[in-house]
Amino acid sequence: MPFHGSRGINMVSEGIGSISKRKDGKYFLYLPKDMVEDTDFPFPLSSSVRVRVRFTKDKRIIVEPLKD
Repeated sequence: MPFHGSRGINMVSEGIGSISKRKDGKYFLYLPKDMVEDTDFPFPLSSSVRVRVRFTKDKRIIVEPLKD
């Protein structure tokens, strides 16, 4: 949900996305545009970024950018 920070700037730290399966068997994680374009988004994105994905015992997904 968007909220206004102390300087009145819209910040998006949470959103609704989806995981979908393609016909070739690959899966994609889609993130909301507003969230990814927020200046506080933790990944530098120009076109695509390689990431490490893992899940925890309490069923949370963690996505981290791979370091070059």
